[in-house]
Amino acid sequence: MRKLLAFTSTILLGVLPLLAGVARATDQTKDDERLRNSGTVLKEILDVPDSIPQDLLDKADCVVVFPSVLKAAFIVGGSYGRGAMSCRKGESFTGPWGAPTMMALEGGSFGFQIGGEATDFVLLVMNERGASGILASKVKLGADASVAAGPVGRDASAESDATLRAEILSYSRARGLFAGVSLEGSTIRPDNGDNRHVYGREISAKDIVLSGTVAVPPAAGQLISTLDAKTPRHRP
Repeated sequence: MRKLLAFTSTILLGVLPLLAGVARATDQTKDDERLRNSGTVLKEILDVPDSIPQDLLDKADCVVVFPSVLKAAFIVGGSYGRGAMSCRKGESFTGPWGAPTMMALEGGSFGFQIGGEATDFVLLVMNERGASGILASKVKLGADASVAAGPVGRDASAESDATLRAEILSYSRARGLFAGVSLEGSTIRPDNGDNRHVYGREISAKDIVLSGTVAVPPAAGQLISTLDAKTPRHRP
């Protein structure tokens, strides 16, 4: 029996590191796929005429993309999503677009909801205060006037009081159409666990965004190249 236990322990000691390696590789694959999906969603949305107003996009300090957020339930609704945020580098967020931090969206709402629908969200972080708040901790959407649903279309009133006061503007697309789906009550936060998978080390969202020295991972290539192409210059 002792020999059997010793043999079993030896096998486990040899197998467990292999299993841990497989788990890490799986996490890496999932996060790379999220980055690629974020890039695809952003390009598709920005390629549509009259989607997100160009002047607002040019004024944004950061852009957050949540592809295929699921909002589903019966009676009690909820939302869950994973995505990425890229910010302009340099002092006062005026430089080129930098490496993304992974982001998590979580929350709930109450209402008569049947079935589920995946919705793509793009959030524009309009000023340094909004960006700093996201990087520091959770930010609750719809809690006050600092968050507003963004106007869609070239003729939309981008100069409205709500937009000018907003720290974050949210846009949504469901089934290929801009649907005005609410994220009220949900929270967004940096996902440092996913950042560890993507960058292969412990690194905070703040360091990724503000240091200006973190290289863009290959899976985020389309996300960053789309931002560089669609809004290369920051407009105050």
